[in-house]
Amino acid sequence: MNEETLNLSLRAFLKRVGINCQREIETAVRKGLESGALQGNETLPVKITLEFGPLDAPYQVEGEISLE
Repeated sequence: MNEETLNLSLRAFLKRVGINCQREIETAVRKGLESGALQGNETLPVKITLEFGPLDAPYQVEGEISLE
C-alpha cells in the first residue's frame, strides 16, 4: 500500500463528500422553510453513515445543525 496515494485519495473523497453534503443540507433546509415544515429556528439532528465496501465496518457520525 502506498500511504501517499491513500492519503490523497482519501482527502479527495472527503472533500467531495463535504461539498455534496453541505449542498444537500442547504437545499433541504430551504425547501423546508419554503414549505413551512421548518420555522427557521430549529436545531436539526443529522447522521451520516460511512460504509467501507467489502470491509463490513460501517461508521456513523451524529450531530446537530442549528438554523439560528
